[in-house]
Amino acid sequence: MKIGTPTEVEAGENRVAMTPDSARQLQKLGHDCLIQSGAGLKAGFADALYEEAGVTVVEDADALWSQSDIIAKVRIPTLDELDRLTPEKTLITFFNPGGNAEGLEKAKEKGASVLAMEMVPRISRAQKMDALSSMANIAGYRAVIEAGNNFGRFFTGQVTAAGKVPPAKVLVVGAGVAGLAAIGTSTSLGAITYAFDVRPEVAEQVESMGAEFVYLDFEEEQADGSGSGGYASVSSPEFREAQLAKFRELAPEMDIVITTALIPNREAPKLWLADMVAAMKPGSVIIDLAAEKGGNVEGTVKDEKVVTENGVTIVGYTDFPSRMATQSSTLYATNIRHMMTDLTPEKDGKVNHNMDDDVIRGATVTHKGEITFPPPPPKVQAIAAQKREKPKELTAEEKRANEVAAFKAQTKSQVTLLAVGGALMLLVGLVAPASFLQHFIVFVLSVFIGFQVIWNVSHSLHTPLMAVTNAISSIIILGALMQIGAGNWLVVILAAISVFFAGINIFGGFLVTRRMLAMFQKS
Repeated sequence: MKIGTPTEVEAGENRVAMTPDSARQLQKLGHDCLIQSGAGLKAGFADALYEEAGVTVVEDADALWSQSDIIAKVRIPTLDELDRLTPEKTLITFFNPGGNAEGLEKAKEKGASVLAMEMVPRISRAQKMDALSSMANIAGYRAVIEAGNNFGRFFTGQVTAAGKVPPAKVLVVGAGVAGLAAIGTSTSLGAITYAFDVRPEVAEQVESMGAEFVYLDFEEEQADGSGSGGYASVSSPEFREAQLAKFRELAPEMDIVITTALIPNREAPKLWLADMVAAMKPGSVIIDLAAEKGGNVEGTVKDEKVVTENGVTIVGYTDFPSRMATQSSTLYATNIRHMMTDLTPEKDGKVNHNMDDDVIRGATVTHKGEITFPPPPPKVQAIAAQKREKPKELTAEEKRANEVAAFKAQTKSQVTLLAVGGALMLLVGLVAPASFLQHFIVFVLSVFIGFQVIWNVSHSLHTPLMAVTNAISSIIILGALMQIGAGNWLVVILAAISVFFAGINIFGGFLVTRRMLAMFQKS
């Protein structure tokens, strides 16, 4: 089969659905690759790079579409592009099937197979094809960079000779892929970062990234907002009111707000209303990543930057992934390549459009002259749809009872070990000569001291402190040095080996410490 990638016709779109690296991988599946001349230029991939990778460069779009059996592109195809399809062709692209009825009808009329990359089900096996997550990750990162570009201060707090600069406060609404990317970027830049999501199970992820999760004082099963496929679902009116009340409370404190909330096949919910925008400080910035679906913010204008009367900047750009075209194209082309791997199971260049496969069926929106959207639920449960039971809150009496039970169990274990150790010592004392017993007692004491020093260090302290602690723990070398002058040749050999290994622990500990500290030093 011939896989072709045309130049994107959408104004300002810089991405491309095939890179030289992905083309090499597609050729290993038995396919021939074609690219329209100049298609990858804005993403940093010149025609010469494709030619080196064995890709045929085609001069214009008409020739590309007519020669290709499979067309891979990025943006939603225009009706003119869909008109080039035939029953033998397969189109792989973003398609927006829930809001593109005219496009679906045109593809059905042409009899072509269309796979929408945003419809790939969120199951474990399909993560490598999840183009939505790939692009959302980039959009979340870029949103923070764009916010910094429009924000008049540092993200991190600083103490300078000219005075103290407080850190910026950032609120991320929605902790999906884009939200988590924004949280990670914001915290790494030193901002005080808050995050909100209707799915309580993401709180742990948010807090592990150094942000503070915003909880609501709302008792309705905080109404777990987890929907199918790992996406958020529609919240109840009562929950929405509690959510808006919390946002009104936070609005005057926030310097930057990044909204990412989307519900599949629906308009974006309005979460940051006009009164919240008005309550923000002059110079604050709002980045609305849901602008393409109507926006989460009242006042968002798609693909534009608006400055309100009170000096708040609202950014509604929809091309954040395109603004990092090289990275976006690389990830998206990899998603396409993995999709082609599933479509070519025999690696013989022949496509097997298996409608019994969860991933292929889920992504297919038209096939053999029929509209197949929406797909049935996948047989395998979605990754993020697995709900974790909320831990039961223990009373003070229950906590005390648990502590007492744990103390008793630990005490019993220690007494048992001491009894066994005492019995062994008594046995050794009865059968062993006095000279051996002296060495054995030193050995046991050294092991005990070393165990206590090392074992009581928290496992989380894998830092220079841990390395120094390892070195200090080698105080057991004193026991070996005391024994090295003994007359028994076996004791001397064992003591020498102990000194050798303890020396490794000492010098190795300080060497690791030195190397780790060097990582934090400016060159």
